Amino acid sequence: MSDTTTIRIDRMTHEELKRLARQRGTTVSDTVARAVRVLRQEQMGRELAAQMSDDETTWLDADLG
Repeated sequence: MSDTTTIRIDRMTHEELKRLARQRGTTVSDTVARAVRVLRQEQMGRELAAQMSDDETTWLDADLG
């Protein structure tokens, strides 16, 4: 196992993580890592879906020639 640390979570959340890990056939740590990745992807999706600023539009419309 790589370098680790401890985080405090409530018992209900821990039980849910254990249940999810069992269902997926993974460890609790891997399940948390997957959840973090999904949250990051959701954040990226929201950022990509947001309306572009004027500066971003100008940059994208710039002539490369």
